[in-house]
Amino acid sequence: MTDIWERLRDRKCLDEEIRKEIFGAFGKKGTSALDAIDAGRVKKYLDFFVVEGKTAAYIVEDDFCTCGDFLYRGRACWHLLAVRIARETGQFESVDRWYQDAMK
Repeated sequence: MTDIWERLRDRKCLDEEIRKEIFGAFGKKGTSALDAIDAGRVKKYLDFFVVEGKTAAYIVEDDFCTCGDFLYRGRACWHLLAVRIARETGQFESVDRWYQDAMK
């Protein structure tokens, strides 16, 4: 049996089976990540990904996120998970500009 990331890479879609598996593996974080993807809140700027959360937008680059859960508690957050899922499936909005320029 292949792992979830391989299946996402191969299928490039979030079907019901994969969604259930994400929820089973990641619980509430998985649900939050899928909700963000479904709502179009995962964006890829020229410099990095940004995930729009409930209270703010968070920069995600490699295995780093600017959210409090990551910065203060030192643990993986749903924003990182959302970006990983979005990368594997191609389900993100591409923004053809630098994020820091968009914030001016």
